[in-house]
Amino acid sequence: MKKTFVVGITGGSGSGKTTFIRKIKEKLPPNAVCVLSQDEYYFPKEKQERDERGIINFDRPEAIDRKAFAKDIRKLIKGKKVKRNEYTFNNRLAKPKKLIFKPAPILIIEGLFVFYYPEVNKLLDLRVFLHAKENIKVIRRIKRDRIERNYPLEDVLYRYENHVLPAFEKYILPHKEEADLVINNNIQFNMALKVLTGFFKSRLKK
Repeated sequence: MKKTFVVGITGGSGSGKTTFIRKIKEKLPPNAVCVLSQDEYYFPKEKQERDERGIINFDRPEAIDRKAFAKDIRKLIKGKKVKRNEYTFNNRLAKPKKLIFKPAPILIIEGLFVFYYPEVNKLLDLRVFLHAKENIKVIRRIKRDRIERNYPLEDVLYRYENHVLPAFEKYILPHKEEADLVINNNIQFNMALKVLTGFFKSRLKK
């Protein structure tokens, strides 16, 4: 059995990770890629830490069940399926789905802390960092959180200033230097997408 090629993709909130990964999947054959997101491993609401205003801070490495995350990555590398309940970020309007992750030749691990957790970082064969200016990330964050997670605008801005940005500067940005590939996504990432998908296609032919 061919060894699974493990790719870690990180970057600040709003840097475009989800869109970039979706485009990768669209350009590769079916079943060639499995994407496992750190977002599915948040601890339940009652186990999350709150700040001085009583607002849950999801932008902490401790907010994630990192042991389960690393364990499931290793299972996929070994060719085993992984089952998880979708994490809906406490959006009462969203119904959690039953998620099944199947092993694939290319395994993409996505999330804020995939470089920060050493037990995850050491499993990566390729490290990709998506970068975008802060003003652009804020706009993207507002659009996502208001639509997908049903957060009020004031709440989104408060979280960005007090949770998201400090976490980015402390836990994410310092690991940019470890990346094999840094992609600037201020406007678009088309050329980087072509380069990376071309590389993946060449590996799939081996």
